[in-house]
Amino acid sequence: MYAKETETDVQKWFLACSAGDIPQDGGACVKYNDKQIAVFNFSRRNEWFATDNLCPHRQQMVLSRGMIGTQGDEPKVACPFHKKTFSLKTGECLSGDDCTITTYPVKVEDGFVYINVASL
Repeated sequence: MYAKETETDVQKWFLACSAGDIPQDGGACVKYNDKQIAVFNFSRRNEWFATDNLCPHRQQMVLSRGMIGTQGDEPKVACPFHKKTFSLKTGECLSGDDCTITTYPVKVEDGFVYINVASL
């Protein structure tokens, strides 16, 4: 999927995809310029998240295919290859390793998913 860029206020949002493109309780990858971003529809929590798609453990573009769940009340994604887990809110590694992923604000309006890329 490829994104279309828009700007609102002082934040920079881009139209990532239709909400229907992301499976319930799953994820998919979108591309913004040369950046791969994993988008997650955590429908059991009624929340949306976006992170880097790159797992820092082995430098693989796979997080969008990872399993999502919770650790306590913390939403997380597990790398599908090595099971390293990351907070979907903060990007902190919950497996005890000293690595993180970038997280991005997400909003859903009129059936479309927007990601704030002001930090890119």
